Amino acid sequence: MKRENYSNIKICFTAFVSFFFFGRIYANNVFLSKDININSGILNSFNKDHFGPDTTVKATKEGSVKISGNWTDDFDLNELVQPVPLTNKFIDSGYYVWCGSVTKGKDNKYYMLYSRWPLTDGFESWPITSEIAVAVSNQPGGPFKHVKVALPSRGTQFWDGSATHNPTVVQHKGKYYLFYMGTSCTVPINKKEAYTNNWWKYRNTQRIGVAVADKPDGDWKRLDHPVLDISSDSTAHDALMVSNPAAAFDNNGKVILLYKQVGKSEKISGGKVRFGVAFSDSPFGPFKKQDQPIFEIKDAGKEWMVAEDPFVWYQKGYYLAIVRDVVGKFTGDGGAWALMVSKNGSNWQPAKHAKVIGRTFFWKDGSINTSQLERPCLLLENGIPKYLYGATRADKGQTMSFNVAVPLLKK
Repeated sequence: MKRENYSNIKICFTAFVSFFFFGRIYANNVFLSKDININSGILNSFNKDHFGPDTTVKATKEGSVKISGNWTDDFDLNELVQPVPLTNKFIDSGYYVWCGSVTKGKDNKYYMLYSRWPLTDGFESWPITSEIAVAVSNQPGGPFKHVKVALPSRGTQFWDGSATHNPTVVQHKGKYYLFYMGTSCTVPINKKEAYTNNWWKYRNTQRIGVAVADKPDGDWKRLDHPVLDISSDSTAHDALMVSNPAAAFDNNGKVILLYKQVGKSEKISGGKVRFGVAFSDSPFGPFKKQDQPIFEIKDAGKEWMVAEDPFVWYQKGYYLAIVRDVVGKFTGDGGAWALMVSKNGSNWQPAKHAKVIGRTFFWKDGSINTSQLERPCLLLENGIPKYLYGATRADKGQTMSFNVAVPLLKK
């Protein structure tokens, strides 16, 4: 994705706005993937003192709310991305590591809530034996060290009794809220068994829950019921399963919840994979769902999946989300990360600078990573982007996976 050339007028305007908001002009040349040539210049105006008021509006038909002429037009995460040190890996010995939601604790340490399951179970065992654990580091780039299991298996008498997965942690008013996916199934299944009827039965029990704690490495209190369940309407887009939650609070404390949804079909795997959105006045619900999927664009209907793994946040009057651009509809690069923007949380479109990270990424020594990054997370401090995090496989054989901390340009 090429940066547009700035005219003299644009440069003067940028300098004026930068001075007015005590921002900074950053300049750096970064080559993250072979098709990315980053030019210099970005306005950093992400100061917490300049967050706008809540401007949530009523949901309308997809695409009817246009985003133009706002601060997000100058927001280019790709331009901030730095080469990734080889040491910026979080590996939990003996386990697959997936997901990775990072938050800063009250003790100024950094905590990662992540999914893990035994290497001996096979990579596709996540809906059967995954558990959510917590790791800690003194620095946002790591090294992270495993601390404890946050949400262990607790028996199939509970809705999340078999596995917990897809953590996303959000701070609000001194509390930490952990949104996650849980499964509960009793059918017999063998180690490394994948995509059989029994495997799909586990996968189809996915529901979304929330837990709360006073600190990330503390005791997490979870509910005995999902906070977001499937729809009772058999024709709904989420009639079969819901998973992959991403949540954020707006300035008024209203919660937005993005989630993966699969409808029913004649196949045990269900229909196409899409994403939905729901809103609530409380992290504990009840959540009101929007009827139609989000992240939909022209000609996307024929695709099995368009977007995946959103990370969402609210800033200066806008909702923003980073998604995996599965087939390249938003960035032209299938598997890349795309930045999406919405004024009301219901109607989304690609940001002006949509590409965040390409499908291929390079380590600081110039070597190419074996697999693409998935499960994006963005760490912001006082509204300023600091690190991106993503999960990746170590090899094509999927014998191991780990989380990667991608540094962003510092002030």
